[in-house]
Amino acid sequence: MKGIVLAGGSGTRLAPLTNVINKHLLPVGKKPMIFYPIEKLVAAGITDILIVTGTDHMGSIVQTLGSGKEFGCTFTYKVQDTAGGIAQALGLARGFCHGESMCVILGDNIFEDNLSPWVAAFNKQEFGARIIVKLVPNLARFGIAVTDKHKNLRMIVEKPDANTLNKLHDNKDYTGVYAVTGVYFYDYQVFDIIDTLTPSGRDELEITDVNNKYLERGKLQYSTMENWWHDCGTFESLYISNELIRKHS
Repeated sequence: MKGIVLAGGSGTRLAPLTNVINKHLLPVGKKPMIFYPIEKLVAAGITDILIVTGTDHMGSIVQTLGSGKEFGCTFTYKVQDTAGGIAQALGLARGFCHGESMCVILGDNIFEDNLSPWVAAFNKQEFGARIIVKLVPNLARFGIAVTDKHKNLRMIVEKPDANTLNKLHDNKDYTGVYAVTGVYFYDYQVFDIIDTLTPSGRDELEITDVNNKYLERGKLQYSTMENWWHDCGTFESLYISNELIRKHS
């Protein structure tokens, strides 16, 4: 299994900090943010890792991470020329994966759980995709996964508005509404799916569309994250992540 850390995007919600430094190099605790997903991959035995980032900060990313020797892994780097969405960034990994499955982590995701049980679950699955979901209070910030009383995935919705969320919570056929975290597992067919996508209203290729394609084919499974998780995309979540790291270090 290959590892992929997506560290592109403009990080506008963290400006002006991100005017001078890549978001994923901002400190969380005593380390740059991007160290955490890398360490999770290596701890799970995934040591061939692709880092995808943008043109503005590739030099600082490479200078910070190096070859991967200090992490016990090997890094490959790819440049995302324009911020065209998570699925577009993932599409750059086609040659890197060479037909293998992959674990994809967004570079601003910091979490307590170990990856290994999810890796094992995906390997047992043998094909398709697996997303990692989490119960959180502020669902409107995220893509969401909806499950029924049999714990089957029914739909995935990208950043639903309050009215949509209320309807989902009121629907008695749905018993679980979760945030989709930035941890994904895919087989190699993901690249063929990405090739079929059209840009969303944000002019991006959406990872939610990828996941829904797998869901339509009956090939999407999920695991639930049990412990704390935060993406560090806002000042508030960056602060909370620093506090969680401080308390658990």
